[in-house]
Amino acid sequence: MTSETKNGLTYADAGVDIDAGNALIDRIKPAAARTKRSGVMDGLGGFGALFDLKAAGYSDPILVGATDGVGTKLRIAIDTGNYDTIGIDLVAMCVNDLVCQGAEPLFFLDYFATGKLELNAATTIIEGIAEGCAQSGCALIGGETAEMPGMYSEGDFDLAGFAVGAMERGASLPDGVQEGDVLLGLASSGVHSNGYSLVRKVVEMSGLEWSANAPFSDGTLGQALLAPTRLYVKSALAAIRSGGVHALAHITGGGLTENLPRVLPENLGVQIDLNAWQVPPVFRWLSETAGIPEGEMLKTFNSGIGMVVVVAADQVASVTQALESEGETVLRVGEVTAKSGVHYTGALL
Repeated sequence: MTSETKNGLTYADAGVDIDAGNALIDRIKPAAARTKRSGVMDGLGGFGALFDLKAAGYSDPILVGATDGVGTKLRIAIDTGNYDTIGIDLVAMCVNDLVCQGAEPLFFLDYFATGKLELNAATTIIEGIAEGCAQSGCALIGGETAEMPGMYSEGDFDLAGFAVGAMERGASLPDGVQEGDVLLGLASSGVHSNGYSLVRKVVEMSGLEWSANAPFSDGTLGQALLAPTRLYVKSALAAIRSGGVHALAHITGGGLTENLPRVLPENLGVQIDLNAWQVPPVFRWLSETAGIPEGEMLKTFNSGIGMVVVVAADQVASVTQALESEGETVLRVGEVTAKSGVHYTGALL
């Protein structure tokens, strides 16, 4: 009996290019190597990645995990072909959550899925992830690149990230939040990575193309709305080390209205002065273009405040100094009250 291949079908014929995947790994190794930190035991390429907590300086650690994506902000990156900073967004959405628990981000893994692997685009995206990791002091130690023909339209892709951090036992946040604590708001860098389904609807209503001049800043509309999420890790850790930090709230989906209660005891609330900061022009444009009411703005967008630090009243000065030394714009936006819920005074716009 003789056997012969009738059609010679290969995996590449089915739309999956293993050689391209291997080439991507080779391309991103230098970027990943740049994020190496104490505790990393292996580079890319294994079935799993090893991390030594003792070598990272922990004696009785508690691990903390966080996972997230960047939502429909990806659509703007895809439509404009601008992939430089979407990886930073991915890291920020994970590590900014992680540090709110009082944890130091240690390592990060990414998941990148696409219909057809475009080597240059994928390299740019993962280099952005590495940049976000480097800025956060965590190592990019692994991930998954999945080429899945038939699952994504041409040019489309999806991103997800997973971060692991650690803290010494007994150091978790929130802890000790009490009436009279001061709320310090850290300025955002723009819309960050939440509310983009509404953002895209507003842009559609405006009739503007992504290539049009941004009505609220320099550059094109697409570039302005892709401004990367600010990374608060190093400044938040510096504030924690200075003492007096009782809680941290990452202002993501749900805005100030829904994220602040997550760090408060049930019997306490907050009073926020909306006149305490100047709202970035992008939010004014969004509100005015689509007639979005103030309450909707405050529970959809960060509205200019990307992180809130809840601080003991007698340590506001030292915490503010620690934050400003890390480059943050710090604004005293309110305080913790005995009246539960989130209460606003002043006007956002």
